[in-house]
Amino acid sequence: MFKRDPDAGLERVETIIGRGAHLNGSLTGTGTLRIDGRVEGQVVHRGDVVVGETGLVEASIQARNVTVAGEVRGSVEAEGKLELISTAKLTGDVKAAALVVNDGAYFQGSSAMSRAEGKAARPAPAGTE
Repeated sequence: MFKRDPDAGLERVETIIGRGAHLNGSLTGTGTLRIDGRVEGQVVHRGDVVVGETGLVEASIQARNVTVAGEVRGSVEAEGKLELISTAKLTGDVKAAALVVNDGAYFQGSSAMSRAEGKAARPAPAGTE
């Protein structure tokens, strides 16, 4: 029925909040979640979260990796990478191991870097202990 381009390099999207859909409450799950509609409340996801260009998230998001092309109003915590595409608008505090803000993206808030799981801590430079 639906064929996926094997060269696309994208993980399979397992859950979609479609355009025109509105979810109010807590959303949990695994795999890849794509939000093209509106979500209010809290998103705690063990996989990746993608907020499409038509997506509006008025919630805190906790996930492995987060990509935003739409709008997020709330805090975002990513174990790995948070990427703001050029069409993104994020208002809230972020914590991530890596933060990528593409040209044209809007970000209002504070950011904190966290270590990615499984990465070894860097030793302190000699003479700074």
